[in-house]
Amino acid sequence: MKNVILMISGTLIIALSITLLAMPHSIADGGILGLALLIYYAIGVSPSIVVFGLFVVITLFSYKYLSKSVVLKTIVTVPMLSFFTYLTEPYGIVLEDPLVAAIFFGLLSGVGFGLVIYSGSSIGGTSTIALLLKKKFGWDVIFTAFIMDVIIVLAGVFIIGVLNTLYTVIALFIGKVASDYVIGGLDSKKAFVIVSSKHDEIAKRVVTNLASSATYINGKGVYANQEQKMLYVLIKNHKVMQLRRIINEIDPDAFVVVNNVKDVSGGTFFGSN
Repeated sequence: MKNVILMISGTLIIALSITLLAMPHSIADGGILGLALLIYYAIGVSPSIVVFGLFVVITLFSYKYLSKSVVLKTIVTVPMLSFFTYLTEPYGIVLEDPLVAAIFFGLLSGVGFGLVIYSGSSIGGTSTIALLLKKKFGWDVIFTAFIMDVIIVLAGVFIIGVLNTLYTVIALFIGKVASDYVIGGLDSKKAFVIVSSKHDEIAKRVVTNLASSATYINGKGVYANQEQKMLYVLIKNHKVMQLRRIINEIDPDAFVVVNNVKDVSGGTFFGSN
């Protein structure tokens, strides 16, 4: 049920971003949605009709070559996206600044795509075509999908003009960042790798002061040829400065490496606070 709610919410958000923000400001997109929007700007055919029509054509050509899971992932979401787009088309709003529309179009569409992918579903489009071409000709999926998206975006120069195409690029960038956050998890963490002769004291303070846990990793320095314990600590973002203060208080010369961690599951790394 959770995945169904995420899928429906994601497709609705994508549809709203298209009809409320993209269409009134002549902003396009990548992939099949971008092609549908360009056709709409060129000859006035509703994106809801074009998206559904292209989906049917792509499915007919590819269902023999693709796994059932790939086809099933799109067989529900794409018609639903077309339906939501059709329902919300009359409610588009025109903003004074098209750049603001592009920014929020990218943000909303990115969140929508992230929710759809997180639910285990898919919108299909150029990725499905790329998978088909891989099956038939052995072409690289990611590179093929990227080239098709680039061609669609650049085609916008001849239909919506250079400025609106640049707005489209901005929207795509923001959408990619937004979808990555949704898929990877908004509550990102930091992973500290700490090399210090006072590792025991630092570990004790991590447990008592930060309500977190720590893991020892046995290592050996190449230059000194000496055994050394490394401390691996995973903490929430708002506790980063606390941990830095603890390390500086105990051992200002400690060697510290910090990495971003977007998704954490299982284990007992975190306390209640």
